[in-house]
Amino acid sequence: MNARILTTATLAIAIAGVLPAKAADPQLLSLVMPDAKVLAGVNVDQAKTTPFGQYVLSQMQSQNLEMQKLEALTGFDPTRDVHELLVASNVANGATANDHTGLFLARGTFDSVKITAAATAGGGITESYKSVTIVEDPKGTHGVAFLDSTLAIAGDVANVKGAIDRQGRAYPMPASLAVLVNKWSSTQDAWAITAVPPSSLHPPATAPSVPGMNGAGAFQAIQSAAGGVKFGALVVVTAEAQADNADDATQMGNALKMLAMLAQMQAAKEPAAAALAQSLQVSTSDSTLNVSVSLPEDLLQQVVKPKGNVRRADRPVIRHM
Repeated sequence: MNARILTTATLAIAIAGVLPAKAADPQLLSLVMPDAKVLAGVNVDQAKTTPFGQYVLSQMQSQNLEMQKLEALTGFDPTRDVHELLVASNVANGATANDHTGLFLARGTFDSVKITAAATAGGGITESYKSVTIVEDPKGTHGVAFLDSTLAIAGDVANVKGAIDRQGRAYPMPASLAVLVNKWSSTQDAWAITAVPPSSLHPPATAPSVPGMNGAGAFQAIQSAAGGVKFGALVVVTAEAQADNADDATQMGNALKMLAMLAQMQAAKEPAAAALAQSLQVSTSDSTLNVSVSLPEDLLQQVVKPKGNVRRADRPVIRHM
């Protein structure tokens, strides 16, 4: 085993939360930094009750070699032992996309002794902070801490220590953000909220442009946004974005409709994308843009199926004489 096992232990908590959501765990929320700008939550237990959730979790487990090593060494399987996940970041406060700052907060079942032993055997280091052991990568930049056998926190060390500081203390987030968290976490299986313009979160340079907006990226006009996924026989994705003004909201809505029309024209080549585009519903109310799309669960499995799993067609074997 090498030092990458610590990175896997740190990130597996986040990776496990691919899917769904009752209202967010109050204790997890209490550990979030009070100036959080981006929040996301998932309920892995609910994911396990849906065929699509079971499919994605099984794919994660079978394709991630580091996760398999972690399970072999510690018995910890994120797809089984993590029940709920909350992710938080205040990255907009001067940090860049390469800083990797933030918190992963997980509710589950954790054998901290075995996980710590595996991490340190692979090159990780430990630090005691206010009677809590933080298992860190060899450079001491990121780490994992277990507040008890059911609660784990991971992220950059400064934010992990901040979460430890907030144990048992009241650090309420802004009321407007708390309202959004309650709204989306109580109605969606997986959800995400950004209280700042997505453009400030350093989107890829290849982000699509919205026609009629002077070449600005698609996210430039959005001041805040939220979205969620509801799983079932029909998987429904809902999003709400607050634009700078009503005209920008209308232009983005029109651009989405145009992209949907283009996708439907490619139905023969990309039937799943065409079906998704056909289900698109877009509406605006003043400066608010509302969007929803849906796709049958079995068709969605085809969309996310790893391309590498497709068997190559049998080819004749050329034998050299």
